Amino acid sequence: MNKMYAIVGMCGSGKSVVCDYLESMGYTKIYFGGVVIQEVKKRGLEINPENEKLVREDLRKQYGMGAMAEVLLPEIEEAYKHGNVVLDGLYSWDEFLILKNRFQENLEVLAVVADKKTRYARLAHREIRPLTKEEALKRDMAEIENMKKGGPIAFADYYLENNEGKEELEKKLEEIVSNTQEKIA
Repeated sequence: MNKMYAIVGMCGSGKSVVCDYLESMGYTKIYFGGVVIQEVKKRGLEINPENEKLVREDLRKQYGMGAMAEVLLPEIEEAYKHGNVVLDGLYSWDEFLILKNRFQENLEVLAVVADKKTRYARLAHREIRPLTKEEALKRDMAEIENMKKGGPIAFADYYLENNEGKEELEKKLEEIVSNTQEKIA
């Protein structure tokens, strides 16, 4: 039986590192943010945070807070038929419920967590879309209040603490993947 992980966590926690690692292990990565980027391009708009926010909000008006899961469900189902899948960017409780209803015990949520101070330091120094402490705090608050991002994190099947760094994170991830694969076999 194939495996599916939805990776959740606050900005700067290390979600991308986890997704990239699973992808390197042969998992098909489905990026929820790709829906927004494709729609921005389709509308002929410049890809920037303002246009991404505009499109994201439009999609949520059309499909509800589970928009990205609704739009991606056929792609997720097809990928899952053919192998293991990692979902990069599940944010809202509604998205979680849509996917959990469809995949039930075959979907496991893996939360990547790190101290706020550690996350904000990472965000300030990352190459793509760096954030100041104030911007990171504002984003955290918006994601918790508007996106209902806390629900999937609180309800996760596994927690990966990521304050030490990439190597330690990957070791912890290997242990989780190994243990869950044993349950399947």
